[in-house]
Amino acid sequence: MSLDSITTSVDQAVSGFFEPIAKWLGEVVFYSVPVGGTQLPLIVAWLVVAGVVFTAWFGGVQVRKFKLAVNVVRGKYDEKGSTGEVNHFQALTAAVSGTVGLGNIAGVAVAVSIGGPGATFWMILCGLLGMATKFVEVTLGVKYREVHADGTVSGGPMHYLPKGLADRFGARGKTLGKVLAVLASAFVLFFGLFGGNLFQVNQSYAQLVSVTGGESGMLGSSAGALFFGVLIAALVGIVLLGGIRSIASVTSKLVPAMAGIYIAACLVVILVNVTAVPAAISTIIEGAFNPQGVAGGVLGALIIGFKRAAFSNEAGLGSAPIAHSAVKTKHPASEGLVALLEPFIDTVIICTMTALTIVIANPASYVELRNGGESIGGVTITSDAFATVLPWFPYILTIAVMLFAISTVLTWGYYCMKAWTHLFGRSKASEVTFKVMYTLVAVAGSLLTLQTLIDMADAVLFMLAVINIIGLYLLAPVVKRELNNFLDFVRRRDAGLETEADDDEDQEPVKTTV
Repeated sequence: MSLDSITTSVDQAVSGFFEPIAKWLGEVVFYSVPVGGTQLPLIVAWLVVAGVVFTAWFGGVQVRKFKLAVNVVRGKYDEKGSTGEVNHFQALTAAVSGTVGLGNIAGVAVAVSIGGPGATFWMILCGLLGMATKFVEVTLGVKYREVHADGTVSGGPMHYLPKGLADRFGARGKTLGKVLAVLASAFVLFFGLFGGNLFQVNQSYAQLVSVTGGESGMLGSSAGALFFGVLIAALVGIVLLGGIRSIASVTSKLVPAMAGIYIAACLVVILVNVTAVPAAISTIIEGAFNPQGVAGGVLGALIIGFKRAAFSNEAGLGSAPIAHSAVKTKHPASEGLVALLEPFIDTVIICTMTALTIVIANPASYVELRNGGESIGGVTITSDAFATVLPWFPYILTIAVMLFAISTVLTWGYYCMKAWTHLFGRSKASEVTFKVMYTLVAVAGSLLTLQTLIDMADAVLFMLAVINIIGLYLLAPVVKRELNNFLDFVRRRDAGLETEADDDEDQEPVKTTV
């Protein structure tokens, strides 16, 4: 039996078993209601409302403290002897690598094609609101993290939900928190294996095959797929062995590189068509409030823009706090401020650059889809937009996709590891078991599609948003105290009154576990 027939059989068997479950789960999690002639997924409304509430609750922290957040990333307020594994910049790039991915390239193209250029405006607004949500969840992630005896750190919703709810509501809160922590761990683990790992490897392999001769090219065979899968798995396995320090070291180089390559390509297209920029911006703004040919009119453009942003930056899903919790700091809110830069980079900058490039270049594939043509892959539209100026861009896009995919797989490997050890313990055998399993899934990514499992993973991840945001609402007063504590520290540091001795006296001891 050939490798092709084996993988096809596995694909069909998995899809046949899980398809009914995935369909039901998707209908529940992404349940939509008709609003103004279009469909509004309630989970998107749940995420957007959280952004509005936290923006109001913290007085527009994403705007008022944006400069301070940049200064924290630069290391201006670093403190010697802080507990943690990585610095602020490394924690940010590790988390960004988990959100910046193929959705920024393909998903945005679909959004502006279906929702019109005006969807870009609402996408930016949703990204700005998500900055406040990200600030809240990451502050809690650092506040309630666990520092182990070997110096490694564990954090995320599986930690701040039980600890935070116990602090605020006693025994009942502790019991509820433990249940939510188990669910959060299971959700993160399932999505990480199939959405954060298998899907990324699968799509990067598909893009590589497309620029190396297609199915008849050197990588188009099953042997080529297996070689690619083993290569990626080996790279991922080696980095995972080093933990968050190794992952952060790699992503702190990969993320700026991949973002730099992609943004530079966008700028080339924009600069070549610089005279069209004012008209494109005007089209985006006009389309946001007076869209043409969009189902649901203004509301349709708004919903599509919000949906793209919510799915892209993951604000409120509870995933990013896992990476940010490893930061070296004595003030949890300092990393919360750093984290609010994440949706800004992912959605406001990278997603917007993609949208602006497509609108300005106006490739034939984009025009065809806007005029009611058959659905075209998002990556194709983006690639065609670049090809109007850079005919050889598919090769550059392939490099960007590979970097996006590898960094995403690495970061989700770390997220999954923390979820796995929360469920099954931190023993050496437990960690080795997980790493072998995660590596095998990476190999399968180039051989299998398992689309049904990926669809389930998407639904599971957004189920996490429901329990996570409930916890964020209940623990928001804790975040406000932490923000005030850090701002007081900043005032004293800026005035030259802060000393290391004062810092040590002001900080509560961090709980250390074996």
